[in-house]
This record gives sequence, structure tokens and C-alpha cells, in this order.
Amino acid sequence: MSEKIPSIPREKFSFVHEGERLHDKQFDDKPISYFKDAWIRFRKNHASVVATVIIALIILFAFLMPLLNTRYNARFMDPYYAKKAPRSLALRPLGIADGGQSRAFSEKGLVRAVAIGIAAEDWDAHGATLEEGLESYYQPMLKIGDPVEKRAGKNITRNYTGRIDVYLETGFLYQSVMQAEYDNIRAWEEETGKHVLYPLIEDNNYNADPQDANNWYKTKKSVPVSTREGGKAKELSYEPGLVLEDNYKRDADGNPIYYEFTGGGSLATAQYKVRVLYYNYYIYKNGFEPDYILGTDSQGYDLALRMAGGIRLSLLVAVCVSVINFILGAMYGAVEGYYGGWVDMTLERISDILADVPFIIVATLFQIHLASKLGAVPCLLFAYIVTGWIGTASRVRTQFYRFKNQEYVMAARTLGARDRRIIWKHIFPNSLGTIITSCALVIPGVINSESMLSFLGIVKLGSAATTSLGTLLADAASIWTNYPHLMICPAVVLSLLMICFNLFGNGLRDAFNPSLRGVEE
Repeated sequence: MSEKIPSIPREKFSFVHEGERLHDKQFDDKPISYFKDAWIRFRKNHASVVATVIIALIILFAFLMPLLNTRYNARFMDPYYAKKAPRSLALRPLGIADGGQSRAFSEKGLVRAVAIGIAAEDWDAHGATLEEGLESYYQPMLKIGDPVEKRAGKNITRNYTGRIDVYLETGFLYQSVMQAEYDNIRAWEEETGKHVLYPLIEDNNYNADPQDANNWYKTKKSVPVSTREGGKAKELSYEPGLVLEDNYKRDADGNPIYYEFTGGGSLATAQYKVRVLYYNYYIYKNGFEPDYILGTDSQGYDLALRMAGGIRLSLLVAVCVSVINFILGAMYGAVEGYYGGWVDMTLERISDILADVPFIIVATLFQIHLASKLGAVPCLLFAYIVTGWIGTASRVRTQFYRFKNQEYVMAARTLGARDRRIIWKHIFPNSLGTIITSCALVIPGVINSESMLSFLGIVKLGSAATTSLGTLLADAASIWTNYPHLMICPAVVLSLLMICFNLFGNGLRDAFNPSLRGVEE
């Protein structure tokens, strides 16, 4: 017979944690929303964060450049300063963006470049020296290297390396102005102390090219430049004490002539041929010195403004295409994936037919037949929308087939939820990560194809009002070896957009993936 176990009186018990809420420390976390959790995971992806910052900087450049660049606008063009190197008056004293270009010079070519600075100081034909020319603000030669001698038989040639300001290299030009403008230039010269008008050049045997306003010193056609030393002519060489004999037009009293009458019926309409120092003539016309932080394009537009316009156009087209294709593809793919059966079969056959239509043919046909009526950009948008949504629809369809038979969907259907609620409230949010990623990755694809179409000339986006990065690359394709900035600047921006948007899309994919949801640390 077993012994009876004595009972313990109730008053012997006491609550250790009476009035306290007991829980497992492992789950002691604040609840966070879906998008906050996505943001936490996104910012842990350092590559995506850096890519996002770069994209933001490019967008800021595209939209702020026209506002910050108050001197120029998208339509400002100067053909004489086309294809020029970057030049910034603020950075020039530091040796950055000084408008310079490194180049090899023959002795004759070096004298020609140095002579621009000499002539700029000889506005009254008094006879400027080499030293005055080298110290001139308008001297294009920024640096002159030591000569390298080459012997060919008995002949010895000397070549120089140097760096030249390509804006000042333009030097002098002939212009046709009305008498009223001639008077205005003279008044501006007196007011500012800058000289625009310079003596005209004689058209004689000493002028190798009468159309070139920089041939102000005596030369002979097809022979080396000559100078006078002690009354005797000799072959010119670049050396200290260099003297250039001018070849200016003069009147009977020996005074230099600054203009020639070329036509016109009255004093107000009289046309004068004048020779101007173009750098100062540019300041007279515009009120400021040439200042192009990224240089100028092949036509003479500000390259920074053209790139900003090209970036805005590419982003506008890409974002519009991405949004429209997201809406169309999400609706189309949701219907396919949710209902399946004959609905899916019918809609898939339609997608297959459209998917086999080559995009480049559609874009070309639209540009040929509709661009003149609707414009190049709307036609480009239509071409993308015709078939661009098919990829998004396919991804949405796949995601719906994946999730539509899950337990939570069956529970919602059992509780009487309508198809529309099940599609957009239960299935679609779980597909959001893949869909957002696909939409983000559409953007670099559109930018790339739009640049390709404009590069090939299928889409014409090279007007003063609009341009494209592809158009800028096409303009630079044949001349980039001599003017590398025309190719490098748009190519770098286009490459950054492509790489960064892909990294950004990968970050979004991981951030919006529900299977990776966690807790905030």
C-alpha cells in the first residue's frame, strides 16, 4: 500500500513575477513596416547606396546646370569656338580647365602661334616686341618646351612641344559690320580699354593666305617666314629677340587702315570690312569672356548644357517608359497569372506575337512616318510602349503562378474575398520586389537603346532645343582622337548611368524580397 503524498498548503506558494509581463527576449523587438524594413536592408547594401548617390548627383547636375549657368542657354552657339577644350576662369589660375591643349609645333607653327600675342599688343601698329607678346594676356602659348633638332642631310629642323590656349588660338578674324556697329565698337573700346579693331592686312606677295587674318607679318608663299634684320631678309627662327615685320595696310601718310567700305546705300547701312581680335569681339558681343567648364561640342554649344539636356531627355524617356510599362505589364500579367487556363493561353499568344516584332524596326517606322507630325520623342515613347511591357507582364505572371495557391490566398478566398482584393492585396505585394527590380532595370535599358538609336541617326535629336548623349557621341565619333573631351564626358556619364541603375535595381530586389524580412538591429 503506497504512502499518501502530503499536500503542500497553498499559502506556501508565491508568485515570483506577479504583475509582470513575461516574454522571450528573442522576440523583444518593435514592429516595423514593410517599407521601413526594405529601407534597412537597402542601406546595408553599400554598392547600391553609392550607386544611388551617383545617380542623384547626375540628376542634380542635369537639372541645376541650366540654373547655375546664367551666362549661356541651350541655344547659345559660337561656331568659332566649336570643339574647344574645357575652360573655367575660376579654375584657370590653378592650371585646371585652362582651355589648353598639348601639341607638337614646328618652328613655323610656333612663330605663328606666338605672333597672335604680339599682334594683340600691336593694335596701333607701333611694332610690338616678342617679349611684349609673350607677356600679353592674349598670348595663346601657355607653355613652350625646349627645341628638339632633327637633321635631314644638310637641313636642320627644330620642333617644339607646348601647350596652347585653344580659345586665344583663334586670334584674328575678318568681320563685316555696319557703320553703326563700327562706331559702337569704337565707343566700347574707349570705355573698357580693350581693343577689338586691328589694322587690315595687305593682299600682296607677302600674304600667304589673304583669307587668314592672322597672317599679319610678312611671309612669302611656299617659302619659310622671313624677317628683316639690318635691312636684309633672312629665314625666320624662333629665338630671343625675334622681330616680325608687319604687313598692314596704310594710307598715304603711313597710318594703319582699320576698315574698308564694302557696300551700302547710306551711312546707316554702310558695310565695313574689319579685322577683329575675336576674343575681345566675343566679350563685346556677349559681355563676358568664354567660360565653358566642360568645353564646347562640335557645333559650338556649351557641352555641359548639352549634356545636361541629354541626361534630362534620357531620364524623362526612361522613367516614362518604366512607369507606363509597369502599369500595363502589372495589369496584363496579373490577369494572366491569376486566372490561368484559356485566359492565360489567349493573352500569352498575343504577347508572343508582339514579342517577335523587332523593336528597332518599330522605332524606325515610327520615326519615318510619324516623327514629322508628332515629334521624335513622342514617337520614341510609342515605340517603347508597343512591346516594352511584355517583360514586366511575364515576370508578374510568373509571380502570380508562384503565390496564387499559397495558404494565405486560399484562406482569403475561403473567407469570401473578391478576386480584385486577392490580386492587389495579397498576391501583388509579395511580387513587388521582383516587379520593382524589373522596372528599375528597364531604365538603364531604355537609356542604352535610346542612346544607340540617336547614335545611329535613327532618332534625330540634334537640334538646338533637344539633344541626346548618343547624338553627342555620334558627333564626336570621327574627331575624338583630336578632341577627346567630346567623347569622354558623355561616355563617362552614360556608363555611370548604366552601371549605377543596375546596382540600384539589385539593391531594390534584395530590399523588397519578403523572404529576407528581418528585424531592426
